[in-house]
Amino acid sequence: MSRIFSTSFSSIYPLYLAKVEKKHRTAAELDQVICWLTGFDDATLAGHLSDGTTLADFFADATLNPNALLITGVVCGVRVESVDDPLMQKIRYMDKLVDELAKGRPMEKILRA
Repeated sequence: MSRIFSTSFSSIYPLYLAKVEKKHRTAAELDQVICWLTGFDDATLAGHLSDGTTLADFFADATLNPNALLITGVVCGVRVESVDDPLMQKIRYMDKLVDELAKGRPMEKILRA
């Protein structure tokens, strides 16, 4: 089991936020992307942040968007569509979406509309 699975979502979120804000994107856009992927609403997302939920529990509670399978590409040298572990793949999906947001990609493309 990877150490990242027991890492709290609330410790990862500020890193994501700093990354997107550095590129002039907003916390609302970050939340929109995460909610799209996980099926959470803003209140549920805020609850996970305040509760210190681990990434394993965060994704166990999530209902992954059916279009998440359309997320492809490389994150940290790893092709997201070929990750074997289902939980690690979900984490990589989230990483990829945050990368796309930070790179200034249009929201419609990030959300695979």
